[in-house]
Amino acid sequence: MDEIYQRYAKTVYHFLLARTANDDLAEELTQETFYQAIRSIDRYDESCKLSTWLCAIAKNVLLTYQRKHPEMEELEESEAQNLQEDSAENVAIDRISNIDLLKMLHGLAEPYREVIYLRALGGLSFKEIGEVHGNSENWARVTFYRAKKMLRKDVD
Repeated sequence: MDEIYQRYAKTVYHFLLARTANDDLAEELTQETFYQAIRSIDRYDESCKLSTWLCAIAKNVLLTYQRKHPEMEELEESEAQNLQEDSAENVAIDRISNIDLLKMLHGLAEPYREVIYLRALGGLSFKEIGEVHGNSENWARVTFYRAKKMLRKDVD
């Protein structure tokens, strides 16, 4: 398990950091994710990549945390308003209200929504996004491009 932790801890951490925008919380939830993974390792059936399985556990750990800490939803919304300000995408996004943007993002199908969150809010590289989803860096780039195209269509 130590080898698995060394190999995937950064991926899980970045996955959680993208969703929480809080270093300390992401670290805490990463530790909890690996604790839960150890407890349920006998249920891992190798039908998906280990990184995908760990991120699924991380997502459940985060959902459990959010249920126990409802103020977390407010944090996510405020972090969504603090997108990186210098990108061309964000100049266009500034033309619409934050609520409308969040509605549009929420309306995107998976994996488009997740890729936008990981890239724009989490600052993950396309390579890291590909790893989280068990796909290639190119897949992440194409998915991000398609998601932006969908958002542009909604803005126009």
